[in-house]
Amino acid sequence: MTSNNLSRCCTLGSLHDGEAKGEIENIDTISTYFAYPADRSTENAILILTDVIGHRFINTQLIADQFAAAGYFVVMPDLFSGDAVPLNRPEGFSIMDWLKNHLPAQTEPIIDAVLKEMRENLGCKRIGGVGYCFGGKYVCRYLKPGKLDAGYTAHPSLVEADELRGVEGPLSIAAAVRDFVFTTAKRHESEEILDKKEIPYQINMFSDVEHGFAVRCDLSKPRQKYAKEQAFTQAVSWFDEYVKKQ
Repeated sequence: MTSNNLSRCCTLGSLHDGEAKGEIENIDTISTYFAYPADRSTENAILILTDVIGHRFINTQLIADQFAAAGYFVVMPDLFSGDAVPLNRPEGFSIMDWLKNHLPAQTEPIIDAVLKEMRENLGCKRIGGVGYCFGGKYVCRYLKPGKLDAGYTAHPSLVEADELRGVEGPLSIAAAVRDFVFTTAKRHESEEILDKKEIPYQINMFSDVEHGFAVRCDLSKPRQKYAKEQAFTQAVSWFDEYVKKQ
């Protein structure tokens, strides 16, 4: 694997202040957060595949709104059918027991239905995929023609080497210096795999942060706040190049 299994750090973090500007509607029976750019265009789109805290987490909704402000139509579905993990999960909670109900067999039909809706009915011509932690695995699995046109993941988890070898589009990765899931060894393995491929790729390393920083860092700490903001800027710059310009 190029990133390890989910662990305790995948459920911990800080709650951010703000008011979401998007709206939650259903795609079939899938609860989905939508955020629109100022011109309401849906041609350049971003599909956010969340961490285990899910699509109703205010931190991720605020990020979706930021992508919309940058000119993208954003779609963020509930990947967990109402079974997202609470932030700073309750005592005794087993993330690996939870994961047994959220494997590709349960997750991919949701992503398939959402992508079909985006391509066929919502007018999305090009789609970038954003994967935080849990979602990073599926950015890699779906980074193929007709699915995702470009990908970005921050502190990915659960990614297997063959999944990374199978990506067929531009991929950008934001990594934390202290990460028990996307470890230094796993990052180096990822670099070796990507360097053998013909696709554009990028891996940025951020100091003073841990797994989850791009979504759940402590914004009262300046270096963490800066890293989160720069990881977001990294994603927008990547999509401006490989989604909007194509």
